[in-house]
Amino acid sequence: MRPIDVQALVAGIDEGRRAAMAQAITLVESTRPERRALARDLLATLTERDTSGVRSPAVRVGISGVPGVGKSTFIEALGSRLTAAGHRVGVLAVDPSSVRTGGSVLGDKTRMAQLSVDPNAFIRPSPSAGTLGGVARATVQAMAVLEASGFDVILVETVGVGQSEVTVAGMVDTFLFLTLARTGDQLQGIKKGILEIADVIAVNKADGDRELEARSAARELAGALRMVRGHDEWAPPVVTCSGLTDVGVDDLWQRILSHREHLGADGLAAKRAEQQLDFTWALVRDELDQRLRHSPGVRAIRDDVRRDVLAGELPATLAADRLLAAYDGT
Repeated sequence: MRPIDVQALVAGIDEGRRAAMAQAITLVESTRPERRALARDLLATLTERDTSGVRSPAVRVGISGVPGVGKSTFIEALGSRLTAAGHRVGVLAVDPSSVRTGGSVLGDKTRMAQLSVDPNAFIRPSPSAGTLGGVARATVQAMAVLEASGFDVILVETVGVGQSEVTVAGMVDTFLFLTLARTGDQLQGIKKGILEIADVIAVNKADGDRELEARSAARELAGALRMVRGHDEWAPPVVTCSGLTDVGVDDLWQRILSHREHLGADGLAAKRAEQQLDFTWALVRDELDQRLRHSPGVRAIRDDVRRDVLAGELPATLAADRLLAAYDGT
């Protein structure tokens, strides 16, 4: 294994070298104990330099949506608009991981052909590594690397609608939920919890003969939001757009900026401080999970416990107690 020079990585990140950014993100995603130690050194160095307050915080946006909503097409349209306006855009796609290799199984670069070759954009799959703790650790630290390299907009795409959306919403400034106009009940399949965490909602694919249906769906969603949100809270706007035809994308970006203005500098700082506290505990849980897996005591009895549980000779509760006792004894 080739040794990693943390200071050389930091220099490469400062210079905006894509190879250095990619290597740094690979490092912070690693689950190997020796790599995790190097990742901590890297992030500590980047964080120490970033406390001067000279650089404004990057705009962090989480983007989720129902299957087939066109997230990648929308992100390419939005990202291309932003880079054309002088922004540097990083895209992190939280993909489901391969159960065999741990790597991402989706190819977002193939779906964002234009943005992937834009010199002011950087697209990176962020494999979940099978755990929500892995999502939090890998994605938050990848954002830190991109921000240190001067990217001022970070878009975090999540796959599907589920617990990972709540995880991602807890690490961004604004959470955007994309949906579609559907025949019948437009709210079908949209969980109340998603409406509660969304800051901006957009009905995508509002083009051609689907535009009127999209506007109808937007009105219905706006009505649903009034029932789940308090009157004193931010009222998430519900808009229509089309990533394919680039209609309404600029208006949607302005709504995201409006939410950021609503938070204000103090509100944004407070939100990020709370996120750092939540992230602290996510790191603790992730580290404990890794230590448990690599514990010599656990390894010594793991196969026996597995065999006994599968044979029905050992209840799960006692199996868990036995594994924890083996860990405590190491």
